[in-house]
Amino acid sequence: MGFHPAHWIALGFGSGLSPWAPGTAGTLWGWASFIWLDRWVQQAGGAAGWGLVLLIGLAVGWWACTTTARNARIDDPGAIVWDEILAIWAILWILGPVGFWGQLGAFALFRYFDAAKPGPVRWADQRFKGGGWRGGFGILFDDLVAALCTLVVIATGVALARALP
Repeated sequence: MGFHPAHWIALGFGSGLSPWAPGTAGTLWGWASFIWLDRWVQQAGGAAGWGLVLLIGLAVGWWACTTTARNARIDDPGAIVWDEILAIWAILWILGPVGFWGQLGAFALFRYFDAAKPGPVRWADQRFKGGGWRGGFGILFDDLVAALCTLVVIATGVALARALP
């Protein structure tokens, strides 16, 4: 894939090149980088800092994923993991301060939704497949839907736990 900056971004700075489960490797890299970046993002941007990072990451990722998929001549190469990185960043940001076990649970739920692609995730994956600008958006969109599903399950679990005596 060469040294094109879009490729480095889309491939998660090499994490997507893992010979074993590149999506999981990319999500792990996203989790680790969130922990590392969170301190500086919070200091620089306060509560909205991650929102800005995610918006910029979405725009840059759209370009990077489109470019990388086009150069690879594959609609959604498995090595592209920027979508997993953005999704886990969004999940961890929305969850707010949560300990290791909460983060691990969110990671596991997200990996389930991303890999198994139930219901809405499958719809998003199939609806936006293709080349051009649409391809990069499609690569990102199904993982954002998987992140939303993850957050809905977590919120439902928290609500049920609070409702129990």
